[in-house]
Amino acid sequence: MPDIDTVRSWQGATMVDPDGDKIGTVESIYVDDQTGEPEWALVNTGLFGTKASFVPLAQASGSGDQVQVPYEKQLVKDAPRIDTDQHLSEAEEQELWRHYGLDYGSGYSDTADGDGDAVYDQVQDTAVGRDVSGPTTDEAMTRSEEELQVGTQTREAGRARLRKYVTTETQQVTVPVQREEVRVEREPITDANLDAATSGPALSEEEHEVVLHEEQPVVEKRAVPKERVRLDKETVTDERTVSDEVRKERIEAEGDRR
Repeated sequence: MPDIDTVRSWQGATMVDPDGDKIGTVESIYVDDQTGEPEWALVNTGLFGTKASFVPLAQASGSGDQVQVPYEKQLVKDAPRIDTDQHLSEAEEQELWRHYGLDYGSGYSDTADGDGDAVYDQVQDTAVGRDVSGPTTDEAMTRSEEELQVGTQTREAGRARLRKYVTTETQQVTVPVQREEVRVEREPITDANLDAATSGPALSEEEHEVVLHEEQPVVEKRAVPKERVRLDKETVTDERTVSDEVRKERIEAEGDRR
């Protein structure tokens, strides 16, 4: 188990699992009330570190700015949610032990008196002040407040697709066509055509035939490319308002006047 001097530098360090995946940032160290030995690390996890999980420190090891523990990232994230009020009760500690598959009291000092664990501060014991809720502090107290940290994540909102199908419609086109018609022409007998007119018998029966022609519309169909169609995406920006409750610490001064 790492000693108290070792874990002093772990606050603010990155905690990783056996595979080196980031679990979160070490926020606080919890020590046993009786022995003063470090037992738990409070680690900020989740999006923007908005969640906190307790992790056993018995088998933790530090290297540079990282602290590695033998617990998978998801196991830590699924740890019981306990109010980080700078104190762990015996029941809360037992619940955490069960989650990590450890035997209660194995490798730790037994806190059966119900005092549990208290937060360990990095401030030296020689400071001039004393916080009644924790270890020695300096002559000033820190006021903190929660702030909303808002981000975005991408999710699938829908799908669009192109589908091509065939429809049938009637199309009318006017086409000019030509045809031959018979026209009877008569010309008087003149000196110019007299020989042709009298070349045959004086009286006879004759028949002349003329072939007539006409045009008929002929329809053929062929596929002609008209246009190219594709799907494209563009990003538009909207504004959405989110709200949540945040807590603020207030400091009041009081005293006795004599």
